[in-house]
Amino acid sequence: MADTRYYGTGRRKKSVARVYLTAGTGKITINKRDIDDYLGMETLKVIVRQPLVATDTLDKFDILVNVKGGGYTGQAGAIRHGISRALLQADAEYRPVLKAAGYLTRDPRMKERKKYGLKAARRAPQFSKR
Repeated sequence: MADTRYYGTGRRKKSVARVYLTAGTGKITINKRDIDDYLGMETLKVIVRQPLVATDTLDKFDILVNVKGGGYTGQAGAIRHGISRALLQADAEYRPVLKAAGYLTRDPRMKERKKYGLKAARRAPQFSKR
């Protein structure tokens, strides 16, 4: 039997996650480290597992993730997006569940660029009357 791998790319802010799903026991590996070693906060681990819980596939797939860019929160969101896309490749029946939960939507919010004459995107220089 051929070892089937399902692939999904997830993005959030500056983070990009490449997610591979293989049949297994539910082991999640991020950048060659276990999920517990890579993500410190419990809330981030919950975010990563949300698509698996919604589709009831928590112990059916082993997940291998390569993620780069951004911070831990953005990376967790990117991984969630990638897992959702990979689950669609595994079984298209999951689409209504994932779509209703909002896991397939790419979050468009990005950092606003700095404008000239300002110190940051909207922060103006300090004003003094005298």
